[in-house]
Amino acid sequence: MPLSSLAPAVLLAAAAIALLRPGRRPRPIPLIAEGAALAALALCLAGAARFAFLGVGQGVGYDGPLVRLDVVTALVAPTVAFIGWVVVRYSRTYMDGAAREGWFHALMLTVLGLVLLQVQAGSLALLVPALAAIGLVLRQLLLFFPDRAPARRAAAKFTLVWGAGDAALILATGLLWLAYGTMDIATIEAAARMAPLPPAAEGAAGLLVLAALLKTAAFPLHGWLTEVMEAPTPVSALLHAGIINSGGLLLIRLAWLVQASPGAMAALVMLGGFTALFGALVMLTQSAVKTALAWSTVAQMGFMLLQCGLGLWPVAMLHILAHSLYKAHAFLSSGGAIRAVQATRRPGPVAAPGVGAVIRAFGLALALYGLAAVGFTLLAGPKSPQALALGLILVSGVAYLVAQGLADAAPRALTQRTLAASTAVTLSYFGLQALAVHAAGGTLPAPPVAGALEWALIGLTVTSFCGVAVAQALFPHWAHHPAAAGLRVHIANGFYLNAALDRLIGGFRAVRS
Repeated sequence: MPLSSLAPAVLLAAAAIALLRPGRRPRPIPLIAEGAALAALALCLAGAARFAFLGVGQGVGYDGPLVRLDVVTALVAPTVAFIGWVVVRYSRTYMDGAAREGWFHALMLTVLGLVLLQVQAGSLALLVPALAAIGLVLRQLLLFFPDRAPARRAAAKFTLVWGAGDAALILATGLLWLAYGTMDIATIEAAARMAPLPPAAEGAAGLLVLAALLKTAAFPLHGWLTEVMEAPTPVSALLHAGIINSGGLLLIRLAWLVQASPGAMAALVMLGGFTALFGALVMLTQSAVKTALAWSTVAQMGFMLLQCGLGLWPVAMLHILAHSLYKAHAFLSSGGAIRAVQATRRPGPVAAPGVGAVIRAFGLALALYGLAAVGFTLLAGPKSPQALALGLILVSGVAYLVAQGLADAAPRALTQRTLAASTAVTLSYFGLQALAVHAAGGTLPAPPVAGALEWALIGLTVTSFCGVAVAQALFPHWAHHPAAAGLRVHIANGFYLNAALDRLIGGFRAVRS
């Protein structure tokens, strides 16, 4: 077995030691917690090194009855362990002197150990209980300050949504057992590759998508994620180490099964894409730093689900890695962002591009994208329509930055920086995609052949995202319209969907004295 399989045991053992001293300043529990997290990181890196020597280009380095070492494990486990070590080290100072400091360290180590258990699971018999246990322990972290009413409300909604995802996953496991007589992921994967899905497996694919949507806080049950800011900041950072993106990891683990169901893939594209647009729109109206970061996570998880629905599984995996590192850092450094805003006394002029600048920016971005696509096609072979569509979506976002550089008020240095950044992003997309496909080594399926349904979804997705990019570029011209003020209030409140869920579960109900 790979050494990385020992990492959860190390963390859980340290958590058990921390339980012996759950109170304030429990010396030497913080040092033990950091040492255990660092040891887990070293074990995960050893597992990744083993895969690098044995599995790159072949897909699997170890496939046991419960533990699997493949490209997903080799990339995700060290990332989770690294973020966990940083967060645990950060918590030594952040939680110093808290009333239940030892209890906090025990919970954090337990969650981190369970996440590493889930990431390395080679069987649903291990993966499903690990995900359920993550929800139980994370609830305790969300309630670390139980006297806060918003924290209790967020924990109640989290339990409802996460528990519903667990129920969907349990039902999917039962259907897969009925269809294939096993819970081994490799066996299910092989069966899904060889023959059309039986009805039970088709239903399981739909339930897996439902579980993934619930666990990634997709629209419309996204409200709990935007309220977990009541928990300590390290919890928000650790949430991005394999917890909020566990739904994406679940889909990637069972990618062959999910891709064999066109209905499941279409649901991912439509709901994931809408969640991405909705989250990004609301994020722009938030004034609190951590709340804006939470809405950004909603948008990013939606975009990751969209990538899965398009069949771009290696790209979705890279998205999970990059977003985990970026967002964990963003939460841990959120205090610095506030100080930076306070230190800004006289902001410089904002470059507001006109319609002509926006048209030129999109034309330039498309030309750059076309040249890069042709170049990489000659070097690495033709790209799928799904990959080209996703690149077009990313370039439409880059075009917004180019438009800032082409505005009349923009200085020459800004223009040069935006053009250089656009070129780097375009080249990086194709380069990282080729690298991810090579690392997967056939473990993850290629995008499906585009039929009528796929082309319709591609067209709808590209049109929607490009339209939003154009509207965002022209935002300064209509933001001060009287009608925009009222609309901004509605958008900032997420069109009150979260409030509706609060009322449904009694979150606003006053306790009778």
